[in-house]
Amino acid sequence: MEKLTIKTPPDVLSFIGHTLGFWPKESLVCITLNENSVGATLRIDLPRQPGQELPYARTVAHYLTSDTTATSLLFAIYTSEPCQSGQPKPHAATIAALTGVLAEQGITIRDGLFVGDDTFSPYDGEPGHELALPVSSTQTSAINAEFIYRGSAVQPTDQVTLPATIEALANAAAVEHHMDTIRSVPATTATRQARKLWAGMLDTASFPSDDDSHALVANLQFPAIRDRLIADIPDLEEPMQHILFAQTDGAPKWSRIEWAQQLLLHAYTRTSPQHAAPVLTTIGYINWWEGRGSKAHQFLQLALDTDPAYRLARLSDQMIGSGLVAGWNMNKNTAYKALPFE
Repeated sequence: MEKLTIKTPPDVLSFIGHTLGFWPKESLVCITLNENSVGATLRIDLPRQPGQELPYARTVAHYLTSDTTATSLLFAIYTSEPCQSGQPKPHAATIAALTGVLAEQGITIRDGLFVGDDTFSPYDGEPGHELALPVSSTQTSAINAEFIYRGSAVQPTDQVTLPATIEALANAAAVEHHMDTIRSVPATTATRQARKLWAGMLDTASFPSDDDSHALVANLQFPAIRDRLIADIPDLEEPMQHILFAQTDGAPKWSRIEWAQQLLLHAYTRTSPQHAAPVLTTIGYINWWEGRGSKAHQFLQLALDTDPAYRLARLSDQMIGSGLVAGWNMNKNTAYKALPFE
């Protein structure tokens, strides 16, 4: 795939929006660089209390240094907090702390942007309209046009909206019927049949029948089968525990992972609240693999809304909340990315 070049500040903001999939709010976004090549993109909520700048900067630096090839970075502060003439920019203490912590790691900050509700400007510039550009200018940037051409879109927020489910009672009965069938055969046979069904779905470019969707939801109700099916998604011949924690030598097939998420969302519309938690948890897990921690958290919370005792959702949410990053995102050769850029 031909590499694309980021040339202007609107290009930078367009790249951020499409990479994250949404327009950030009250956020710090950092893009690591190795010479002129783009590495990892990190979004994290801005600190809400004064006095936390140094611990916050150390947390951000911990994430950024996962990209071991990074030598510099770009950042953007997204906030509704206005700039005051003659006063430091909002969150200046945070950027100062981050600059110092990164310098200890040999990483320099190349440039920064201050992004308000309607305009953006260089972070180190004086407040004033002469340096400000309208946020709407990102819509006409070359990078934005290329992303849209390739089917990408930027959502206003990262709020998850689930598709509507249909015929919940009938779906529940169909899933229960498949669960009875699964219980009636030896565990090894049930797992083998589930993997065959799932592989067929992943290798086909169309959505499955309702009956196959019900069978998939039924299989996900059994923890041992569920874990095996999750590990089958990236199409890697490595130990299951390495795949689940994204710590493999080989790169996952990201297009297959994205299709798995679409299949699971489709299956969700063919399920009922009593069977939804494993489906939503698996989608959350996929978002964690892709480095979308905030979306992963939302899907896991939605899973817990349907079943507060669902253990995998609770443990996964605790894992993400502790700051654990999927191993694939610590290597630019295995990390999820939509397009190559310079």
